[in-house]
Amino acid sequence: MKNWTLGLVCLMSCAISHAADVAGIWRTIDDRTGFSKALVEIKKQPDGSYTGTIIKIIPRPNYTPKELCQHCPAPYTDKPILGLTVLWGLKADPNRPNQYTGAQVLDPLSGKIYKGKAKVNADNRQLSMRGYVGISALGRSQIWIREH
Repeated sequence: MKNWTLGLVCLMSCAISHAADVAGIWRTIDDRTGFSKALVEIKKQPDGSYTGTIIKIIPRPNYTPKELCQHCPAPYTDKPILGLTVLWGLKADPNRPNQYTGAQVLDPLSGKIYKGKAKVNADNRQLSMRGYVGISALGRSQIWIREH
């Protein structure tokens, strides 16, 4: 019985230590075109939440990327997209491993701010980011691929 308990404790601590972390650099993939749009660096804040900042814009063929936040509310009005914080308030869901909730997500091309949630897949290489208005069913999802 003692060995079984010890084995269970080791297994649980191993699972906890390998929980996916959303911090890192992610390549955003446009859900409509399938092209990469940007690299976003997600960092953990002192309060335990995460923020995401655009660190590189990736131009797609035959398209000149916008340089400034389009139709964005203050304090984002006419701010450069490069270096813009587009994700804030994301927190780990204590009841669901690898899932995050409570975010605000800024779309710098429309100026709209959405509620957001995310889920990191089991191998910690893919992030499903969902932005929505009101309820999650009324939104869009993008897949982000881990760069670093």
